[in-house]
Amino acid sequence: MREYVTLECTECGARNYRTQMQTRGNTKLRIKKYCRRERKHTLHRERKK
Repeated sequence: MREYVTLECTECGARNYRTQMQTRGNTKLRIKKYCRRERKHTLHRERKK
């Protein structure tokens, strides 16, 4: 089963990206992505809706 999750910037708290991921794993998704508000690449973590 796949589920939609939102990726939130750890520095400013903006929710910039939405992606799908498997629900089986218990690990939280952490990816370095571009934040428009900060204008640089920052660490983004998974947030459920």
